[in-house]
Amino acid sequence: MALMLQAANATVTVAHSRTSDLPAMTRQADILVVAAGRPEMIGAEHVAPGAVVVDVGIHRRPEGGLCGDVNAAELEPLVAALSPVPGGVGPMTVTMLLVNTVLAWSRRHQIGHDLDDLIP
Repeated sequence: MALMLQAANATVTVAHSRTSDLPAMTRQADILVVAAGRPEMIGAEHVAPGAVVVDVGIHRRPEGGLCGDVNAAELEPLVAALSPVPGGVGPMTVTMLLVNTVLAWSRRHQIGHDLDDLIP
């Protein structure tokens, strides 16, 4: 994701769960992509009002149900947009895995090298 955003001329900062003063860093983001691997790690103190938050994480709660890496209940009233968990980036991830599988197969069988070669 960082490389895709940089290719679109975005200024990208990459942090991790042990980044010093993580909330101060993440509050600077207009778009915050979270793939922390910790359930509901990112709360209101991490996000600037009006930011767009993409939650890549998905976790099973011990009591049942799913949650992401952000605390959606805290962020919803604060942010401009928040990807839902489940149903946010997951369907796109599955779609791209299938696309990459078809592309790998087509390259292996010398049928094409990108989607334009496969779609009439």
